[in-house]
Amino acid sequence: MSTPTFTQDELKTLVGQAALQYVVPGEVVGVGTGSTVNKFIDALASMKDQIKGAVSSSVASTERLQALGIPVFDATEVQSLSVYIDGADEIDHQGHMVKGGGAALTREKIVAALSKKFVCIADESKLVDTLGAFPLPVEVIPMSSAQIIRQFAAMSGAGKVRMKDGQPLVTDNGQHIVDVTGLKITDPVAFEATVSQWPGVVTVGVFAYQKAQVCLLGTSAGVKTLEF
Repeated sequence: MSTPTFTQDELKTLVGQAALQYVVPGEVVGVGTGSTVNKFIDALASMKDQIKGAVSSSVASTERLQALGIPVFDATEVQSLSVYIDGADEIDHQGHMVKGGGAALTREKIVAALSKKFVCIADESKLVDTLGAFPLPVEVIPMSSAQIIRQFAAMSGAGKVRMKDGQPLVTDNGQHIVDVTGLKITDPVAFEATVSQWPGVVTVGVFAYQKAQVCLLGTSAGVKTLEF
C-alpha cells in the first residue's frame, strides 16, 4: 500500500479542518495567527452560525475572520474561552512551544491565558526534541533592545532586531522584535520565567506556562493527534 503524500500547504489545510472538532458550539473561540491558522479560519466559516464569534490574536486574523462574516470580540469582553486554536514555530514532546514568527506572540499569549485548552495545529516539521532551532522571537520595548541582545549573548544566543522594509518591524502593540539564534532551551519553564523578568521584555516567545494540551500534527499519513 502506498503512503499518501501531502504538500505542506495541504497538511496545513488538513490540521485546520481537524481543529473544528475542538470548537464548542454556542461559544466564543480563540483564534491565533499565521498561515496554518488561516486554514483554520477558512474552515471555521463553515460553522460560523454555530458559534458566537471569536477572539483574535492579531489584526491580520481579525480582518480575515470579519471578511468571512465571523464576529470578533475584544479580549476584554470575555472572561474565558473554551479553546484557543493556534500554530507554532516549534513544539516539543511535552507541548511547550516557540511562537512569534508572525510577530503576534504577546496577543497570542494573552488569548492563550484566557483559554481552558490550547490546541496547536502544525505540520510534522515543527515537532522537535529540544526548542531552539527556530529563532526565538522576543517582543521588546525599543529602548531596551541593545541590552536584551547583550543579555542573550551572555547565554550564547545571537540576537538581532527584526527588520521590515529597512526599518525595525513594529508589532501590533507598537514594539520591536528581537530574534535570537543559537539557543538550546532544555528547561522551557525556567527559561520563560527568567527572560520574562528582564526589564524591557514585553513577551518571550517560549510558551511553557501557556503550553498546548493537544497538537494536531500534519504528517505524511494524515493528521496525528498528540496529547500532553
